[in-house]
Amino acid sequence: MLRGFLVVLSIALTVFALADCVQTENDKVRGIPKWAWVALIVLLPWVGPITWLVVGKDRPDEGGVDRPRREGPTAPDEDPEFLRRLDEDIRRERRERQQRDQGGEGTDGPAGGSPNT
Repeated sequence: MLRGFLVVLSIALTVFALADCVQTENDKVRGIPKWAWVALIVLLPWVGPITWLVVGKDRPDEGGVDRPRREGPTAPDEDPEFLRRLDEDIRRERRERQQRDQGGEGTDGPAGGSPNT
């Protein structure tokens, strides 16, 4: 059972490292050409994939400088424009509901029904 687990783990590691190598841009590959890394990963189980993952390509610094950063808020509740519009919508709905309740009680809509349905 342990032997089967190690075989599956070796295959998974090889596939992962091979996919990572193939998708890496040529200018980020370190040491040897990309075709040589592919051969190393495929021909030397464990050693090839682990070597690729450790030293095979330039990785971004801890700050993730190479990753594109998203500008602005990351969630709707952090977006001041969204919160402002939400507040305006709530106030408008309250005014409309209050005007309906004051101006035309019982004349509009179904009896006992919700005004927002």
